[in-house]
Amino acid sequence: MKITEIKTIHVDRYMFVQVHTDEGITGLGESGAWGYLEASEGAVNTFKRYLIGQDPLRIEHHWNYLYRWSHFRGAAIMGALSAVDIALWDIAGKWFGVPTYQLLGGKCRDKARVYYHVFGNTTDKLVQGCLDAKKRGFTAVGHLTPFLDESHDLPYFKTHAHKMGEAIDRVRQYREAVGDDVDLCIEIHRRLDPAEAIVLAQGIEKYHPFFYEDPIRPDSFDAMAEVARNIRIPIATGERLHTIYEFEALLSRGAVQYVRPDVCMAGGISHSKKIAALAEAHHAGVVPHNPLSPVSTAACLQLAACIPNFALQEYPKGEHEAPKNEIVKSVVKLEGGFLIIPDAPGIGIELAPDAAERHPYRPREVRTRLHVDGSVVDQ
Repeated sequence: MKITEIKTIHVDRYMFVQVHTDEGITGLGESGAWGYLEASEGAVNTFKRYLIGQDPLRIEHHWNYLYRWSHFRGAAIMGALSAVDIALWDIAGKWFGVPTYQLLGGKCRDKARVYYHVFGNTTDKLVQGCLDAKKRGFTAVGHLTPFLDESHDLPYFKTHAHKMGEAIDRVRQYREAVGDDVDLCIEIHRRLDPAEAIVLAQGIEKYHPFFYEDPIRPDSFDAMAEVARNIRIPIATGERLHTIYEFEALLSRGAVQYVRPDVCMAGGISHSKKIAALAEAHHAGVVPHNPLSPVSTAACLQLAACIPNFALQEYPKGEHEAPKNEIVKSVVKLEGGFLIIPDAPGIGIELAPDAAERHPYRPREVRTRLHVDGSVVDQ
């Protein structure tokens, strides 16, 4: 079997990669480069010069060849490599007539517990989102900010006392709204410095969050470790990281309790499984990052199925509704707050043939929030 063609397909806000073979088997993957999908497409086109004519089943060899040949790294490149890797695992599963996870050691579980996205630009909306998720059968909610999902067009300012006090009180309201029947995954979106992150974590500790996600920017593993040493709630981080080497730097410092590899960014299924093994050796759980399409969800589930330390799966809002459910032929089954692991060959999902026509590409605008003094705010 040989690779005959590799195509990139832009749909809505996503970029997919299809790898075609001379046996009529096509593999599907997705890039998680998010705001840099055009650059990621360029990297895929570079990879094509090597991949066309190759045996698609030599996945580990191709991964190393593409990762190491030019010595350059970054989100656009790793998003491209991830998409290709996922597509090759999809081909392998279809070639052998089994789900991809079967080629990676088989199932550790039949379904994956998920957390549901909750958004809101007021406290009342966020509280109501938690209540709605509980009513729908979810046992965990995430993307749950204590700072409000405010418009990037609104300049930001709060005193330290207001910023911390309001955030702590919101987490209290989330917990009181759902009781102990729903886990709270508190999302900070890298908007604090280490001192602030420690104050806030100590303030919300009594509300028992499942994890404290990305309290500071991911640029310093030592700074994240400093936060971890001074708080008593688990840190979840890693969605902006790309390699086992970065995750090992976090884990060896005790800076993370739940790693968050993005399967469409951290080297695909091949590399994410290695990240999970590193986490297992450090007694850390895995919560795959997934703000993308149903293709990303399907790839994440292949990982969730075959690792022993899977903890929770991010489940983007609206995946079973239009337009997202129109991107693919069928979505993964959701049942009682769990996604059922597909048993179809490969990753278990296919693009709808008219997806690109029905949902044209929408490039992301380059826009971020500013402080009232004109400086950049992380949100």
